[in-house]
Amino acid sequence: MSGPAGRRITEKVSAQSLREATGRDWEGWFAVLDAWGATEHPHAEIAAHLRDEHGVDGWYAQSVSVGYEQERGLREVGQSSSGDWNTSGSRTVAAPPERVMSAFTDAALRERWLPGVELDVRTGRTGKSLSAGFRDAGGEAGRLTLWLTPLPDGRTRVGLGHEKLADAGAVAAYKAFWKERLGVLAALLAEG
Repeated sequence: MSGPAGRRITEKVSAQSLREATGRDWEGWFAVLDAWGATEHPHAEIAAHLRDEHGVDGWYAQSVSVGYEQERGLREVGQSSSGDWNTSGSRTVAAPPERVMSAFTDAALRERWLPGVELDVRTGRTGKSLSAGFRDAGGEAGRLTLWLTPLPDGRTRVGLGHEKLADAGAVAAYKAFWKERLGVLAALLAEG
């Protein structure tokens, strides 16, 4: 069942799709992992077991591991294997990567679409990515990671990860926040 932070991986990947890709559906993989004693192993070991012992490709090994951990109560939606709370968002915008990057790094421009947010840029590759400390007007903090992918038509795919959130409630709130704010960013950049 969906929680406040979003949908479980088992809701995103159908049992039929999983069976077609891996030879087993969710319940089949859960039974295999239960028999192996997966609840006693960390995430990386579960994924490695699926890959090495059962021939499950990397993405599906990760997905089955996350699905198992969510199903067995080892992690919640929005929670990483380390216990941190994270969310993400994406949007395609009608602007080149350098202009998108400026919307994050130029304080005056950022204030137009992301008011009250302070970013402390830690690392970055111009027009490609950045990592920054995040603090909003309410004092909520975290870490922001941005990836920019230029598209052939001059648009840019913006991928954003917001990490180090307080809990599942913060994950849900920031998921909605970023969906709305990235929409405002897209409109701002479309204006030119």
